[in-house]
Amino acid sequence: MEISTSRTMEENRNHTSVAVFVLLGLSDEKELQLIFFPVFLGIYLVTLLWNLGLIILIRMDSHLHTPMYFFLSFLSFIDICYSSSTSPRMLSDFLKEEKMISFIACATQYFVASWMCLTECCLLAAMAYDRYVAIRRPLQYSAVMAPGLCQKMVAGACGSGFLSSLAETIPCFHLYYCGPNIIPNFFCDITHIISLSCSNPFISQMILFLVAFFIGFGSFLVILLSYSFIAASILKISSVKGSAKAFNTCASHLVVVTIFYGTGLSVYMHPNSGHSEKQDKVLSVFYVILIPMLNPLIYSLRNKEIKEALKRVIKRAKHLLQ
Repeated sequence: MEISTSRTMEENRNHTSVAVFVLLGLSDEKELQLIFFPVFLGIYLVTLLWNLGLIILIRMDSHLHTPMYFFLSFLSFIDICYSSSTSPRMLSDFLKEEKMISFIACATQYFVASWMCLTECCLLAAMAYDRYVAIRRPLQYSAVMAPGLCQKMVAGACGSGFLSSLAETIPCFHLYYCGPNIIPNFFCDITHIISLSCSNPFISQMILFLVAFFIGFGSFLVILLSYSFIAASILKISSVKGSAKAFNTCASHLVVVTIFYGTGLSVYMHPNSGHSEKQDKVLSVFYVILIPMLNPLIYSLRNKEIKEALKRVIKRAKHLLQ
């Protein structure tokens, strides 16, 4: 036993450890990459401007200083960080011949992206609870959703995401990588990285499953329960106008949750042979790049309070300039 163990260790030492990964990107065609660059640059800039604009608007207008908009401003902050963890690297890779990323940079990129994604899961659950309280207990809403509780919920979401991401990243990037080092995507996706490992990935895969179950499914369960109670309350409202008004207060959140979880499940919960490599890339683009841009649009375009707040801020700015 001792001899075979020492031989295995010697063989591992003789292998060269992977120092860089190669990202295949969205396409290997130079012409397509040059077309993709302005398109994704535009998407990234819209994501930054729209989310940042929403944060500033919520901060500037006192009418939006409510729990719902407090959570929404933090969601916009998460979307900025989430998009920024992958978009700049992807944009620079469009202009490169060799799309290489160092081992440490890859680990860092995955850690930040996973942290933001898992935090968003928890935050969407907190926002669902907020809508539940607003519809089920409207008279006690201000007392229940006090600023202190909202801050604790956001801190809890951020802390849970951080610790869960750390628990995923450390075991994954402590695995032994001896080659190949090609990731068939435009960012460091942990499912592809683990498949490149030369050592047993069982512990990493188990941690991934546990995080997905407790954070992903746990948050989804809270959302489902919240909306079950919300639906029961809406059905009890006798007037059609009252029912429509109650539904409208949570319609945007419901759309965001459906897109976020629907795309996430399509990306990560399919059999290996279920999707082609191109389909995986398209779904990844939607999940990682487009959702951070869509979230503020969904919340803003049909929201009367945000439109009125924007009018007030513009009116105030004009008055100051005069």
